[in-house]
Amino acid sequence: MLARLLYRDGLMLVVDKPAGLPVHRGPKGGDAFEDYFNALRFGLPRSPALAHRLDRETTGCLVLGRHRKALALLGKLFKQGKIGKCYWAVVEGGPGADEGRIDIPLVKRDESRGWWMKADSHGLASASTWKVMGRGPGLTWLALVPLTGRTHQLRVHCAEMGWPIVGDNIYGTAPRTGGPSLHLHSREVTVPISKNKPPVKVTAPVPETMHKKLAACGWPGERVSKAAP
Repeated sequence: MLARLLYRDGLMLVVDKPAGLPVHRGPKGGDAFEDYFNALRFGLPRSPALAHRLDRETTGCLVLGRHRKALALLGKLFKQGKIGKCYWAVVEGGPGADEGRIDIPLVKRDESRGWWMKADSHGLASASTWKVMGRGPGLTWLALVPLTGRTHQLRVHCAEMGWPIVGDNIYGTAPRTGGPSLHLHSREVTVPISKNKPPVKVTAPVPETMHKKLAACGWPGERVSKAAP
């Protein structure tokens, strides 16, 4: 956990979430990322807690509040849309334009599918923006910004646009098992945590599982240094 710490101050931590581990334990039990937060107390009486969520297979920046007051502040900032979130994705095919916006309302698919979502004109308003960062053979590297916070929003939006995220075995073309990892990474968060200081901007290194396809789209390699804890 300490090796995954990207940023630390008196109110919050930002950690680099790995793929394949849910952020919290579901009804079926099993390992969860939050089980290991005790290592991030840094002298406080309680472990930090999740300020938001990432999908099990999504990697990258995850914000934690260090105590109740901090969690309340972060929750308010997330709810008000004041925390900037930028994801990197590699998608199959890709848009013809270089940037754009997606407005597709979403609802839960059905109760038996848990958090799976679907497009529905009567659903909750859901908006995302995208920008092409690079293109490769049959692939496109996108920077995605969710303007709303629906579950699986970016995955459904990309699939509905006709360019599903590589490795998406729910909304895309990947097989249920044995396919590539989900190529969706929470690359950067920008948090206005203090009224008297500039927003904190934290970047998470790209997981090795995404290197090959990103490089095929023109990614030059990692040039990121951690924000000083």
